[in-house]
Amino acid sequence: MTERIGAHELNRRLEVWVNERVPDGQGGSTLTYVRNGMVWAKVSQPSAQERLVAAQAGATLTHVVHLLPNADVRRGDQLRGQGDTFEVHSVIQPSTPVYLRADVERIQPERDGLVLESS
Repeated sequence: MTERIGAHELNRRLEVWVNERVPDGQGGSTLTYVRNGMVWAKVSQPSAQERLVAAQAGATLTHVVHLLPNADVRRGDQLRGQGDTFEVHSVIQPSTPVYLRADVERIQPERDGLVLESS
């Protein structure tokens, strides 16, 4: 039997951002991310085997995020906090709902206002 994840293990507070259609002011709409709450999480790096399996499936897996089983996090959401942004690729819950696992990819920020040119 799988043990329930302990609250003491969830050491990061992350904002949940969801993709939502919002009016563009001209009769149409635009897809944008809007904040949809906060969750406590444990962020860790996947094992080499987990990365290999993801790569074979055509996905990039940079981190694994564990959450409480009732966290409202879904594929396509973003988790943001402490300068990191994670794109959620999949969410998995074991048959006994003791935790929620999100396989994510860390999105590296671009430099604001700088154009990087190659020499």
